[in-house]
Amino acid sequence: MGYAATCSINNTSPFDMATTDAHICPKGQAGIQIQYDPYRITKVIKRAGPRGSMKWKTIPFEQAIKEIVEGGKIFADIGENQHVDGLRKIRALTDPELAKKMAEESGKITKEKDHEKKKELVKKFKETWKDQLHVLIDPNHPDLGPKNNQFLYFWGRQKAGRGDFAARFRDNYGTVNGHGHTTVCQGSLYFAGYAMSHQWYFEEKDKKEKWGKGTKFYWQADAGHSNFIIFIGSSPYEGNYPPLRCAKIAQGLAEGRLKFAVIDPRLSKTAGKAWKWLPAKPGEETAIAMGMQRWIIENKQYDEKYLKNANKKADDDDGETTWSNASWLVKIEDGRPGHFLTAKDLGLPAVKKKGKVKDKEEEYELYPFIVMQGDKPIPFDPNDKKVAVEGDLFVSTTLKGVEKDKKPIDIPVKSVFQMLYEDSIRNSIAGWAKIADVKPEDIVELAREFTSYGKRAAVEVHRGVSQHTNGIYGCMAWLTLNVLIGNLDWKGGAAWGGTYPHVGDKEGQPFDVKKLDPGKFTKWGVSIIRHGVKYDETTLFKGYPAKRQWYPHASDIYQEIIPSVVDAYPYPIKAVFMYMGSPVYSTPCRTCND
Repeated sequence: MGYAATCSINNTSPFDMATTDAHICPKGQAGIQIQYDPYRITKVIKRAGPRGSMKWKTIPFEQAIKEIVEGGKIFADIGENQHVDGLRKIRALTDPELAKKMAEESGKITKEKDHEKKKELVKKFKETWKDQLHVLIDPNHPDLGPKNNQFLYFWGRQKAGRGDFAARFRDNYGTVNGHGHTTVCQGSLYFAGYAMSHQWYFEEKDKKEKWGKGTKFYWQADAGHSNFIIFIGSSPYEGNYPPLRCAKIAQGLAEGRLKFAVIDPRLSKTAGKAWKWLPAKPGEETAIAMGMQRWIIENKQYDEKYLKNANKKADDDDGETTWSNASWLVKIEDGRPGHFLTAKDLGLPAVKKKGKVKDKEEEYELYPFIVMQGDKPIPFDPNDKKVAVEGDLFVSTTLKGVEKDKKPIDIPVKSVFQMLYEDSIRNSIAGWAKIADVKPEDIVELAREFTSYGKRAAVEVHRGVSQHTNGIYGCMAWLTLNVLIGNLDWKGGAAWGGTYPHVGDKEGQPFDVKKLDPGKFTKWGVSIIRHGVKYDETTLFKGYPAKRQWYPHASDIYQEIIPSVVDAYPYPIKAVFMYMGSPVYSTPCRTCND
């Protein structure tokens, strides 16, 4: 048998449909080292002594599959007599129709706000499904879901097709417990991108326009074409991705096309090649972004033409790739920003629009948003492709409006851009510099350089900012700098950090993995990390505090998984499948439950 000598790209697709001009990343090249690593585990290993004894033995793959699926007294050979439930037994609910119906009834319990009425619904649920209560974790708390949820799958680095097939297995198994590592990775960065990418769109179900369709993603600098990049908590020469960008950055430096600044408390390998390195105080680097915002606005170095565009038509007329809400008016309520101002607030009529509902056009009403042009409020539709609307950027005024009963009122309003500026002047540049523990002249020089290349400059944020408790605010402050120069989706600017659609749903691809699924099993219940659910809306609620924190607005709380399993809260877990993850590295006080 021969040995592999190298790993390289096969520049012909498996379907001989296209060729690629690309190269394999360093991780792929390291495949040789992994393949022949003397410590590589090549067989299934099973515990051969008490937990923690570090005693192991190898077993055949077929035996491992049987024991995992069927369970039993699988440690009897080392003197342990307990029965271990296998995956087959844990999957107590197997009927798709029954799962769907029980989920619907359980949902009614969760939606009921009155706890006495909630108890009555639980009683009714138990009567309705008296012959099926054995499939539940706890019949007295049906909202916890079926025993299927006692199978937990969580992962660290899981990408591309592997994630899709793993999700397909979990979904059809019927467990709500599939959790990623986002919170120990870059959760704040993802959710900053999610918030900033929200769109005003027509929702077919509600038959109206609303905010939504945000995407959990992040922008990255177009390193192959940019002239200037600010890396904050991001070190492409050491730990960022994709590694393929390193060659583009190095080429840009060698050709004199690119220079970059690095903000990092450590003099990293990337910082060693930087035009400027700012060793900011950890967790306070956002103060630099605020100081830059102030300097850029006060020195009029922002892209005014781009920022004034209030809708799609104005964007198209200027040849832009995106538009922003910088000129939109916001109601100031009790001295704080409230909702966007609409035509309804000013007593102006709604406009008639049409939207598709099940392939049929239906008419609905929309109260347009408002911008100011001089002293005049102008209604506009953000998605209008016919009438271009621009708005003033600096607005702080009071408009005549009406209440619900048509009674005249004064409405204080400000533009989004005005509020951004007011936030930036809460401190002097010297004040912001002091917070970040850098020099004021460094902030000024950085802002001046950043605004010297038009749209061919970019800010790139990663874990160094996002992993702090103020991470989402920090990420949004830095990403707002990209908006100020209007570089989103521009060559050399900030680009969507995406990948090729491996799931096959792009037009012309032969196999759409999403459509190969015969039908997902209805998953329902509370997850082990209690995400997406309010504690006081569950049947477990007995007043505050709860035994452990609940997370109604978050997901993938990686560091919460193992402690919750140890506490068996909100229920015991019977089987854990861990893929490329090491929670002991990311769980605070990981030895406290020994």
